[in-house]
Formats: sequence, C-alpha cells, structure tokens
Amino acid sequence: MAAGLLGSSIEWYDFFIYGTAAALVFGKVFFPDSSPLMGTLLSFSTFWAGFLARPLGGVVFAHLGDKTGRKPALVICLILVATSTCAIGLLPSAATIGVAAPILLVTLRFLQGLAVGGQWGGVTLLLTETSKPDQRGRAGTFGQMGVPFGLLLGTGAFLLVGELVQGADFVSWGWRVPFLASAVLFPVVLFIQMRIEDSPEFRALQERAAEPATTASRAPILEVLQQHWKKVLLGSGLLFGSNAIFYVSVAGVLDYGVRELGLARTDVLTVTLLGSALGVPVIFFAGALSDRIGRRPLMLTGAAIMAVWAFPYFWLINTGSLAAILIANTIGAGIGSGLVYGPLAAYLGELFEPRIRYSGITAAYQLAAILVSGGTPFLMTALLASTGSTASVSAYLAVMALCTLGCALALPETVTVPRTAAATAR
Repeated sequence: MAAGLLGSSIEWYDFFIYGTAAALVFGKVFFPDSSPLMGTLLSFSTFWAGFLARPLGGVVFAHLGDKTGRKPALVICLILVATSTCAIGLLPSAATIGVAAPILLVTLRFLQGLAVGGQWGGVTLLLTETSKPDQRGRAGTFGQMGVPFGLLLGTGAFLLVGELVQGADFVSWGWRVPFLASAVLFPVVLFIQMRIEDSPEFRALQERAAEPATTASRAPILEVLQQHWKKVLLGSGLLFGSNAIFYVSVAGVLDYGVRELGLARTDVLTVTLLGSALGVPVIFFAGALSDRIGRRPLMLTGAAIMAVWAFPYFWLINTGSLAAILIANTIGAGIGSGLVYGPLAAYLGELFEPRIRYSGITAAYQLAAILVSGGTPFLMTALLASTGSTASVSAYLAVMALCTLGCALALPETVTVPRTAAATAR
C-alpha cells in the first residue's frame, strides 16, 4: 500500500505540475507572441494533449497488464512519466528555438499521457487484487489518494519555488525546478521492481493459462470493447462529475482567479493546496466505508452533492474571497468528488472478471479522461470568454454530475452486506 501510494502520488505530481505551469507560465514561455487570453488557451490545449494520449497508453499498457502482469506495466509507466517530465524541465523556450519549442512540449506531454494512461490500472489492481474481498475499497484508496497527494506535492513545489524565485527569473527558469524534481520517482520504480510481487489473482491466472484446456483472450481490450462496452461507458460516466469539478478547481480556477479576479498567484495556489489536503481523508473514508455499506450509496451521495453545488460553487468563487474559494472547493471537489472517487478503484475492478480487468477499468477510466478531464480547463476558459459569465461553467458542472448520478443508478452493486450486519439491522 505504501509503495502504491508513493508511486501514484509522484506520478500524478508529474502530471499535475504541467497544469499549474500551463496556467501560470507556459503562455509566456512557449507562446510569447499571443495575447494573454490566447496564450492561456494555447497552453491549455497542450495540457489536453496528455489526456488525448491517455486512452492510447491505456490500450497498450492494459494489454500488457492483462497478458504479462500488473507490475511490469506499472514499472514501464513510471519510468516513462519520470523521463518525459524531466525532459520538459530541460526544454528550451520559444525565444531560443522558435516553433520547435511548443512542438516538443506537446510531444513530451503526449508521452506523459501515455504513461498515466496505463499507470492507474496497474496501481489499482496491485492494491485491490492483493487485499481481501472485504477490504478492497480501503486498499484501492491508496492509489486514489495519490491524486490529491500528487496535487499537494505539485502545488507545494510551485509555492516554494514561487517564493524563492520571483519575477522574470520564475518565468525564465524557476518553473523548471518542479519538473526536474520528478527524478525522485526513479528510486520508487527500483523498489517496486525489486521488492513488490505481482497480484495473487494475476499469478493464479497465469497458472490456469498454462493448463491445456484453458483458452486465453488474445486481445483483452478488444473483448472488453466488443462484449462489455456498456460497462465501459457507464463506468466512464461515473467519473464525469468528479473529473469536471476537480480540473475546474485545480487549473481553471487558478487561471480565472489570477487573470480575471486579480488574486495573487500564491494565494490561489495556497487555497488549492488546502482544498486538496481536506479531500484526502474523504477519499479514504469513502473507500473504507464502501466495504461495509456498498459502493453505490456513496457514489450517489457524492454525485448529488456535486450537482446541487454547481451554481453555489461559482457564486462563492466570484466573491474573490480566499475563504469562500476554499469552502467552494472543499465541498465540491473535496467532499462531493471524494465520495465518488474513493470507492471507484474497487468498484470498477469488481465490474470486470480478472482476465480482462486491466483492460476494462483502463478503458472506462481513460475514456472519461479524454471526454471530460483534459478539455475542462480549456472549455471553462472558452465559456467565460464567450458568455462573460460563470453560469455557463456551473451548468456544465451540473450536467457532468447528473451523468455520474445516472450511471451510478444504472450499474449494479458489487458489495454484499455482511450477514452479521444484516442480522443486526433486522
């Protein structure tokens, strides 16, 4: 669990610092001839490239994970994301190498996306398939908590560097430090490779596959898409509300608060940091509780909170008060999203049988990434520019939350309440 949490946290750190840099400096560094608004839009377009790559990475690494093991796929993903992130930190600016700079930036972001596309499934299955059936929800949260922890690390890194390196120096070289710091992921990769075994369920699959009468799927991802596409679509929809409000809070509001509300960059980053910290115990609580009462009740509650909170969320943001922004993020992105995201790792895995599980959960997770996650900061900026009002963004958040609610209603429960609990209730 510790290795899964650490590896997941650092990989998400690598992925998220890109969003922070896109909101703060990439427009100036890689698109210097554009207006502030257009530079932000172009930066968020490169941010989206990582999400466009995630389904492709998911297909490749899910196939590898279902055929050769969860651990090999995870190790390759971790190496790839660390290498590409360090390379972004060394990338020359547009002023130095011209148009080649943004092209290389997009290429490296694409490689980041390939790695993250396969990483989530590997971490999730190593955790949940190694635990007891009645503890999968709790175990899965050690991968899920990597998202807010990664955001905490990334935001903290930018806060620290922003305090130590200011003005033109921050735009010139200061922003590169958090990217180069991702090299600490390599020792984690080595530890996982040397000390962590593959999951018992996968090893049992390998043993059965060696038996003459066993027929293994040659292309698990194709079987998933052909025979289980409804589960993939509904499983993906579970993430719509959570992903939308999360990326609005960590990237969209950062740009909006600095550029439109006139707030200090450090202040908005601090509020984001606190909101992420408050979301960590919610994810753990939701995952652990789902082992006792089921996955769907928590997901339905979280989706309802996000839908109801969509408009009050921006009413608070628009006050320009840091305390109000913290409350908005805590309730929406912390509590509402956390109640959905906590049980999700165990729940998606339980929807698919082990021999196609990596492919199934990865297809669902990464479909949501390309449909919702990557485009949300860009869409928010475009909606604000075209309508001049945050009401359009609130409507978008509400629709995404309702999609999550509908999918949770349509999917079956995967947890059987223990008999002792049922007898006590009677």
